[in-house]
Amino acid sequence: MRYFVTGASGWIGSAVTRELLTAGHEVTGLARSDSSAAAVAALGAGVVRGDLTDLDVLRDAAASSDAVVHLAFIHDFSDFLTSVRVDREAIDVFASVLDGSGKTLAIASGVAGLVQGRAATEADMSQVPNPRADNATFVLSLADRGVTPLILRFAPSVHGTAGDHGFIRTIAQVARERGVSAYVGDGGSRWAAVHRDDAAHVVRLALEAPDRGAVVHAVAEEGVSAKAIAEALADRLGLPTASIAPEEALEHFGWMGRFFGQELSATSTVTRERYGWTPTHPTLRADIAAGGYDVPVPAIA
Repeated sequence: MRYFVTGASGWIGSAVTRELLTAGHEVTGLARSDSSAAAVAALGAGVVRGDLTDLDVLRDAAASSDAVVHLAFIHDFSDFLTSVRVDREAIDVFASVLDGSGKTLAIASGVAGLVQGRAATEADMSQVPNPRADNATFVLSLADRGVTPLILRFAPSVHGTAGDHGFIRTIAQVARERGVSAYVGDGGSRWAAVHRDDAAHVVRLALEAPDRGAVVHAVAEEGVSAKAIAEALADRLGLPTASIAPEEALEHFGWMGRFFGQELSATSTVTRERYGWTPTHPTLRADIAAGGYDVPVPAIA
């Protein structure tokens, strides 16, 4: 199969690209910079230069592929609606190219906001307004247009031992800066987690058998509590732990305060049964303990 992958040089995308290539598929990755292009080429994939706003580039690359794996997203929470708009415009281009072909359009999504008070399942749809989730809903509707949709819902922590600049890295940086590894309230809120190589594996399995289901949960651990995450970081970084009142979360954590106290747990029972997927890589706490989220002590001004 020939796959066109956006975000191919990213944390998740590079692992997916490597997984597909190892399985014998052809991959072409989108690269917006010289460094990204070099990273994609080093994996053994072809390179298409451009970014998510280069719609003609996206159109041509999708047209010459058997499936599109759209993993790129502009993670700018200061202008989230613009990021969602750019995402939707790219999806619209892919949809127009794949229309009526039966080919797969896979997009990255998440488990946040799907349900409240319990772990989210593959059958759940977003219960709260979420414009990015609306993009996923649109992709699911493309089945009526002869496109095979595949929604790849990743855990909020897709972890590893080097190179992750996502949520856990941010929490570790806040801990270093504040001198305390904190959690919100009683620390009982939980985050689903998955090692990025396990995530890449289930993405490949789903791409190779898209008829088994339209929603995939890349989730290895249903929920790791905020307190457990804070304690693991504290042990590794040599810091004390502390509880932060919910009303003080934004002040303490910055923008991360909007997320760290939320319940973002999810199951992957259906995904495991559909694809025979069994996660085998280290847990989130194991990767923290192994130094995957070490951050330097802030320099004294």
